[in-house]
Amino acid sequence: MSPQPTTPSQPAPSPAAPRTPKQVGVVFGCIALIGGLCGAGVWYYFAHKNDLPQNIVVSNGRLEMTRLDVAVKYPGRITEITFHEGDSVQAGQPLAYEDNAELKTQLDGAHANFAQAQETVSRAKAEQAAAQAAAILASQELRHARQMAAQHLVSDMEVQERQTAYTTRSLSAQAAEHAAASAQAATQAAASQIARLETILNDMTVKAPVSGLIEYKIAEQGAVLAGGGRIASLLDPSDTYLTVFFPSETAGKLHVGDEARIQLDALGKDLIPARISFVSPEAQFTPKYVETATEREKLVYRVKLRIMPDTAQKLTGALKAGMTGEGYVRTSTSALWPSPAQEQD
Repeated sequence: MSPQPTTPSQPAPSPAAPRTPKQVGVVFGCIALIGGLCGAGVWYYFAHKNDLPQNIVVSNGRLEMTRLDVAVKYPGRITEITFHEGDSVQAGQPLAYEDNAELKTQLDGAHANFAQAQETVSRAKAEQAAAQAAAILASQELRHARQMAAQHLVSDMEVQERQTAYTTRSLSAQAAEHAAASAQAATQAAASQIARLETILNDMTVKAPVSGLIEYKIAEQGAVLAGGGRIASLLDPSDTYLTVFFPSETAGKLHVGDEARIQLDALGKDLIPARISFVSPEAQFTPKYVETATEREKLVYRVKLRIMPDTAQKLTGALKAGMTGEGYVRTSTSALWPSPAQEQD
């Protein structure tokens, strides 16, 4: 066998030159700079992600609804209650009934008095007609007697008697007229008494003053209540507003009727259109549940942002008293409202 040719061996790579301390410092410096820039960017993002457009101010608050007390007008015993807490009721819907047995008895008596008064009027008018007829007859007799006396056919005494009879009949006719008027007035009084009792009887049925939600049930069936005694607390969803607080520099630029926006925590990022319905004329100390930008804002002004009834109607069932949220107002009408996308970061 012929010997195989040998391959020359490759030279071993030379080891890399060690980095100098200066080069290492530059590398670490670059890494630190990049990290610092990234950290500053993250800090700036989180620090300014909720920044609002210019002339838009926000404050947190709680959603409220006008609360009405449903109460009895007259004292009595509650015989029936037709609602439960949380029920939605309509304006004029019967909510409770009071015991009206005694009132119905009084109403029956008033109807009897009215019928009696009508009979009295009929009798008085008949007597008035008879008295007027007698007076007319006496007047004719007097005139005839005077004609006879002018012809010397009767004595002056006869004329005097006819004159007296005519005067008496005239006075009787006037008395009968007054008696008929008095009987008519008695009839009107009896009718007024019936109307009064019917009104009271109607008020013994307690009805919802407005359409709304039963918040609390205060009285139970069988309870005896004094006049004005409450049976329920009713919330009016058509009058819903967010109460917020702003410092003087903001409140001084707000006016009743200005546009506003409401963002409720429970409803996500959607902005609900609203209007400023009240700006307090007096400052007050910041409520405990209100978060302010600085501790210096100790005195604030209460502002109500009212949701319009048509908007509240569309959100029926979603709006509940006590919901927390934020209210946005504009200190300049040229300011643009924040969009939901701006708040989703």
